[in-house]
Amino acid sequence: MSKAPLVLLLLLTGCVSAPTYRTPEPPPAALGSFVTRPAGVDPTVSPASDWWRLFDDPALDKLIGEALAANTDLRIAEANLRRARAVATEARSTRAPGIEVTGEAAYGDIPAGGGPAATDQSWTYNANLGVAWEVDLFGRISAAIRAANADASATEAARDAVRVAVVAQTARAYSDACAFGEAIEVARSSLGTTEESLRIITAQERAGSAATFDVDRAAAQAARARAALPPLQDERQAAIFELAALLGRTPSAAPPEAAACMRAPTAHSALPVGDGAALLRRRPDVREAERRLAADAARVGVAVADLYPKIRLGGSVGYTESGSSQSGDGVTFSVGPLISWTFRNPTAARSRVAQARAGSEASLAAFDRTVLTALKEAEQALSAYGAGDERRNALQEARDRADHAYGLASMRYRAGSLSYLDVLVAQRDLLEANSELAASTQQLAAARIGLFKALGGGWDAAAPSPPALTQAPAARPTP
Repeated sequence: MSKAPLVLLLLLTGCVSAPTYRTPEPPPAALGSFVTRPAGVDPTVSPASDWWRLFDDPALDKLIGEALAANTDLRIAEANLRRARAVATEARSTRAPGIEVTGEAAYGDIPAGGGPAATDQSWTYNANLGVAWEVDLFGRISAAIRAANADASATEAARDAVRVAVVAQTARAYSDACAFGEAIEVARSSLGTTEESLRIITAQERAGSAATFDVDRAAAQAARARAALPPLQDERQAAIFELAALLGRTPSAAPPEAAACMRAPTAHSALPVGDGAALLRRRPDVREAERRLAADAARVGVAVADLYPKIRLGGSVGYTESGSSQSGDGVTFSVGPLISWTFRNPTAARSRVAQARAGSEASLAAFDRTVLTALKEAEQALSAYGAGDERRNALQEARDRADHAYGLASMRYRAGSLSYLDVLVAQRDLLEANSELAASTQQLAAARIGLFKALGGGWDAAAPSPPALTQAPAARPTP
């Protein structure tokens, strides 16, 4: 037997090899504490998957539970996951032998014993059972299974990312509905204040103790306060309708809990934020990017294995029966390997290897980008929450002082030591302070929820743990 094919095979094996995949490491600096450390957060504790329970709001708990059960985006993600798992099951099935069963029944002329031209008409029955199994000598099947399993894990991580988004969006819509409800109450109170001032100054004008100019200024103030209501009502309705869609409901079936809420949910303790290492373990998009990278690295192995022959072991058993007495029945069988090696276009095969390597390099860059994006979003969310908290505290002080100034201006006006214009200025300052404080309350609540979303909280704690990103430094896939 010639040794040339074996020598050629060994040469090709030495020329091209598939990379060995290991989980890439993020930068060491990414694993420590966050750079931004606003007041009101606890970096020593990581957020729980059900972080919204920190608000101790039964209505919010109920709505998020309903969203996780009925949200249409989640239903799509779950269906995609089932499909990916089915693909992985199909890939694993290639390890099992293939079985082919054929049968045939025919009626016609068959040779008889009376001479070369003698025939009989009879039924002939043929049955054959074939079994073939591919020997995974060059790892093609194993690599394909690894790729399919990694794709399924990536799709599962994508499903978890959808859960994070749905939880955050539901909490945000509910919080917005509550916060705008509070803002509407403040706007109505401000409108009442301006209308009462207008009533008083109008009565004084009729009595001759106030000028028409003062009445017009008071009426303008009341009109501005009245104009502030419709935008807030529109924002609240938009939030309620958004919440209904997240719950898989029509606008007419919007949850009454949101319509009844008049205070945005707040946490009464420091917000747990953890550190960078916990963030990268928790963020589903990081896990998805790592699994996509693993899948593409495995596909390099598939492409490399396609350069080599496919070896199949198989056998068959056949049985033939004829109704003619002149023809004998019989059983046939065969067992043996089958080597298939196609040389149609080796350049195309090597091109597919190059394509797979380039895809793996792109996935590695995408993983690095996802890690950097996760860290950036967490820092931005921490900064936004800290700035929002400071701003609201300052606006609360401004509102309290404006309220005190308006009270003093009203008393001095009644005592005759101030003009009504000074009262209107103090009233305008109070109205603006009330409006700004209400808006900052809504913005702070949104920033709080945005922080938990950036930290990756919200996916089911029962889901498989993401790959360890804090292990000993590992070599990245070598294209």
